[in-house]
Amino acid sequence: MKFKHPFQLATAEASYRIYKADHSTVRLDFFDHILRVAILRDGEDLFPTYTIRPRTAEDPATGYGLPSFPKEGRDKLSTEGFRCITPSVKDDGKTVDFTIDDVQVHIDLFNFKMHLSNERGLLYHDRDYISYNFDHELGDGSMHFITREPDEKIYGLGDKTGPVNKNKMSFTMAASDSMGFDASSSDPLYKQLPFYICENSVGSYGIYYDTYSNGEMNFGKEINNYYAPFKSFRCDEENLVFYIILGTVPEIVNRFSQMCGPLLFPPKWTLSYAGSTMSYTDAPDADRQLRHFITLCEKYDLHPGGFYLSSGYTQIGDKRYVFHWNTDKIPSPEGLASYFKEHGVEFFPNVKPAFLVNHPLYDEIASKGWFLHYEDGTPAIFPFWDDYGSYLDFTNPDAYAFWADCIKKQLVDKGYRNIWNDNNEYDIHDKEVYAYGWGHPVRAHLIRPLFSFLMTMSSLSSQDQSVRTVSVSRCGIGGLGRIATTWTGDNNTSFDDFRFNHRMAMTMSLSGFYNFGQDIGGFAGPRPSEELFMRWIQYGLFTPRFVLHSWNPDGSSTMPWLYEARIPTVKRLFDLRDSLVPYLYNEMYRSACTNDPMIYPIFLKYPDYDREADIFFCGDNIIAAPIFDEGATSVTLTLPIAEDGWYLRADDLLTAEHLSVYYGGELTVPCTIEDLPVFFTRGGSVIPWQTTDGNVNFVVYAKKSGSFTYQYLDDDGIHWLSETNHATVTFEVTCNTEEVIVKTDAVNANTIRLVDALERKLIVTS
Repeated sequence: MKFKHPFQLATAEASYRIYKADHSTVRLDFFDHILRVAILRDGEDLFPTYTIRPRTAEDPATGYGLPSFPKEGRDKLSTEGFRCITPSVKDDGKTVDFTIDDVQVHIDLFNFKMHLSNERGLLYHDRDYISYNFDHELGDGSMHFITREPDEKIYGLGDKTGPVNKNKMSFTMAASDSMGFDASSSDPLYKQLPFYICENSVGSYGIYYDTYSNGEMNFGKEINNYYAPFKSFRCDEENLVFYIILGTVPEIVNRFSQMCGPLLFPPKWTLSYAGSTMSYTDAPDADRQLRHFITLCEKYDLHPGGFYLSSGYTQIGDKRYVFHWNTDKIPSPEGLASYFKEHGVEFFPNVKPAFLVNHPLYDEIASKGWFLHYEDGTPAIFPFWDDYGSYLDFTNPDAYAFWADCIKKQLVDKGYRNIWNDNNEYDIHDKEVYAYGWGHPVRAHLIRPLFSFLMTMSSLSSQDQSVRTVSVSRCGIGGLGRIATTWTGDNNTSFDDFRFNHRMAMTMSLSGFYNFGQDIGGFAGPRPSEELFMRWIQYGLFTPRFVLHSWNPDGSSTMPWLYEARIPTVKRLFDLRDSLVPYLYNEMYRSACTNDPMIYPIFLKYPDYDREADIFFCGDNIIAAPIFDEGATSVTLTLPIAEDGWYLRADDLLTAEHLSVYYGGELTVPCTIEDLPVFFTRGGSVIPWQTTDGNVNFVVYAKKSGSFTYQYLDDDGIHWLSETNHATVTFEVTCNTEEVIVKTDAVNANTIRLVDALERKLIVTS
């Protein structure tokens, strides 16, 4: 009967329970800190997951290689990699009670309503009457309704716009190509991640809905008089599998990342400046302009690690054709790649998953059934880049292999070892379009963002695995960090968007996307003003991806030399980024080992701190204090209270013996667009700084008293780690009233510097 679903126990095993009612089955799996709930409709196949992939004992250690993952996906109800637990379950036929992680779970089997409580009170409460769409009472698809507190805080959902706290907002769950988006309000964007964290008056919990279908997430914008205030999730998929993750906010961020699997540890050069602009490859003399980029970098003594090769290299006329080289523009692709490699710069060539209908390969692909298609096998056609085209079906094993073969022959074998997977949001809404589904046909609109993930997997499978290469993907789902880096898409050029781009960054860091950045200066719109240009560079120094990229209507390119008068300052800023690379690289390694974010909001470490603050952590030991206000010449901030202090940056990072130190509270620091950005280093830390000759010095920022340790990964930054090709350098630092003693046996004492508010003596021992 509609609205009335009495569930009964069907299977009782140590680590899971299965309950049945008319038309529906509910399965509960008990994991350490996690409860998985699967609500399955009779007769509906359960599509595999690509997001959930906890680390297993067979995986290589961090940095030792890529973990395996089948292109066909993983059984969505698999328990592999999870730590299953066996709670004491009380089941009287009407209610179920058990405890996970000191949280008491009570389930009313009539309409299967769950209530979670801790010692402080009610943590989570399914909405009264009906919380799930068991028998289509509420329409098509799956739904979940949870009661809400008026002032609870909501974090997550990937690259969503607006403030960090998403309370009282609603969002579309669908990836979209949203060039020039408004970073304060546009929706949807490029990522599709139905994961959020709720922080309320009694604690926190996270929820991840394991689906790739379109939907909506409501955090209180919707009101219905028949129910108490609620938040909700709706999606097109008929089955609903979700995870309730318990813990503090930092623990939930970490546990969700662990659920998604081992993080990719990128090569060190990816943390250096990377150039990019559409204007170079769109130009008829693209080869000359690209080589001139190297000339200008050498002229201004800049040291790029990479270059994003925009799609203009594939043009025939005014259209773009993936895997086609325009040899009028670039006569020798191999020669161009070799030239850049000789100068220490790696390419990221742009590839797109749609083939225009007049693409030289279109008929061949169509004849083999490798496109998304209608039920009769006819290729589905969509608008794409000023024409019509068809999307490759990456759930077809032959199409998957075809793409990988093209990546190898047309790019990797020509010297282009890193791939930029772009425009891969798969704008499909027609329910009559099908995918092969690894032999189990599926309506393509139900798995739209999954195609981008499989595209990136296929690209990565053909990249040179003798060294650490990188795939980049614009569209993303949970688990993308296992195989690729990403960025916040085609952002807009304005001061308002600049600040909200930062809030997007903090939101991504709370969503399991750790290795990312922005198009510095803005991609879409007019060229950035001098002030915006300089402020965005100051900010971008502290993000993992440090890329200037643009499409300016006036034909200019947002490159380091955009404003000649500012080049000396730009050079100082780029030198600072070079100095930071060893620190950023070590923090990236820490992130990959621990599953904690690389950059993140202050409140993740200091829970009472402002959720919308402009300052943020870059790694565990640096707080960056950017300026987002046009016309400002100083930054006013509140440092968190710290007994060992925060050292304010000096203009000379390596030789300054005495830096200003602050122990928390509000302060104002002058900073014009001609200055280095404002940042603070934690007392009780060691920072590896790269010198201008390429060596690394270690700056010890002393604490008042006591000991601390620091570990530094010393490798070539390129190859996969092995038992013999790297070392872990340990610093043991002890601070007393007269001395700061550094014990280390793998570093020359002459490379160690001391910064100390108390002017104590440095002693280095082995």
